[in-house]
Amino acid sequence: MNLSELPVYMAAAAPAAQEPAWMPFVMMGGIIVLFYFMLIRPQNKRRKEHLSLLGGLQKGDEVVTAGGIVGVVNKVEDDFIKVQVAPNMEMRIQKSAVGATLPKGTIKTLDAA
Repeated sequence: MNLSELPVYMAAAAPAAQEPAWMPFVMMGGIIVLFYFMLIRPQNKRRKEHLSLLGGLQKGDEVVTAGGIVGVVNKVEDDFIKVQVAPNMEMRIQKSAVGATLPKGTIKTLDAA
């Protein structure tokens, strides 16, 4: 079989262009940057805000826990706080369980409802 008998597409086929060797590294770097800005950075920001919230807790603050318990902080300890949830009823709660602080007077409006 000689070259003139080969189909045209086989005879004229040029080698495929290869992608540069550094291209996979650029793609991997792009994925890492995307993960940083979409996942890692926002999570670190939320963690810092939560730690500053926990560090600023003081007696008289109205808080809501991750479990939905609403109360007034009576005592702040190292890792725990004592929260008054009803008259003559205190609960000892881990500081890390505090989800947010509420504006002053929120509990009174909840009691009225």
